[in-house]
Amino acid sequence: MGVRGGPWEWWERGRALAAANPLLSDIGVALLVQGAMTMPFLVPRAPGAPPATWAAYGLSTLTVLPLVWRRRAPVAVLFAVLATTALYRLTLDGPGQPLPYTGLVVVYTIAALSPPRRRLLAALVMVVAVPVGVWLNTRSARELTFSFFVLVAAYVFGRLTDARRRAHRVEAERAAARERARIAREIHDILSHAVSLMIVQAEAGPVAVRVAPERAEAAFDAISATGRDAMAQLRRMLGVLRDGDEPGGSPRAPQPGLGELPALLDRVRDSGLAVGYGTTGRARPVPDAVAATVFRVVQEALTNTVRHAAARTVSVQLDYREDELEVRVTDDGRGPRPAPGAGGHGLVGVRERAAAHGGSAVAGPGPDGRGFEVRVRIPVPAFAEHRQPAPRAVEAGS
Repeated sequence: MGVRGGPWEWWERGRALAAANPLLSDIGVALLVQGAMTMPFLVPRAPGAPPATWAAYGLSTLTVLPLVWRRRAPVAVLFAVLATTALYRLTLDGPGQPLPYTGLVVVYTIAALSPPRRRLLAALVMVVAVPVGVWLNTRSARELTFSFFVLVAAYVFGRLTDARRRAHRVEAERAAARERARIAREIHDILSHAVSLMIVQAEAGPVAVRVAPERAEAAFDAISATGRDAMAQLRRMLGVLRDGDEPGGSPRAPQPGLGELPALLDRVRDSGLAVGYGTTGRARPVPDAVAATVFRVVQEALTNTVRHAAARTVSVQLDYREDELEVRVTDDGRGPRPAPGAGGHGLVGVRERAAAHGGSAVAGPGPDGRGFEVRVRIPVPAFAEHRQPAPRAVEAGS
């Protein structure tokens, strides 16, 4: 880990600046290459070696200048570098270079950024240009072999850079798809739960108006409260989407957790369903993500009970075990439908949520074959420190 203001932090700042300003990055690369090209002009010259004149230095600088445009037109820059290098050798023939710096940078850039046809064209050009350059310089097999080796290495590094960039892009697209699926599940759970409760209350309202007006008023109050709660959750989620597009915005807002379970159960009780709730084992804090998943699992199971089960009672049980948390939602309704997938008890989202934490979800007939039970197991570390409080158990109500 770098010290604040130290070399590592300066390196990260430089990378961020280069990513935001490609032209500035290319100018920096050109200056770095120019610095390397300058070294042979500064060291003492051996007797009989080509003189280090200002004209030769100016022409060597001309071979570096095209690198400023290496990203925008890499193949054109390659031809420009070859032309200026040949001019340098054929005219002034100043101090030589230990490495073909400009060629390495251009070959790397073409390998990293250009499509296959341009890469093939560049390869054919280099197959011809390298032997010609060696013939103009030392005419030695050693230099020819070394030149091809370093240029091939530059090409390989360029292709590895392109592969890494593509892998990062694919991972970013997958992460975006997972986030879209998560948001879709959240919105589905919010709307499905709220609309189901509102429909049940609305259907019971006309009957209650005739036989028990006070119960009708309570039903309409429950509809209003359910709608307001759904709107609040949707506003929070849409606010997350809006804030996530702004600089410094948080990608997520606080999700409902175990502390919100009693309020959820109270809303379901307002629909006329008797809901029991309890815990077993040593209750302990759980990670925020797990708490949100437990809340949504219970919400989805209760929604299916209200919509499909024709149940009178339902039990929600949290079982804290040594290394996992088990959630059971059991009703006394009509049990599984004879034709799977025909409607009711839609548990795809529940299974996806459990699997996201390395857990599992099963659903089927309740105890003794009566009713329907959803059972979810999620691994939870026994002694981890988390912010979500463990919920308090409440008695069944109606």
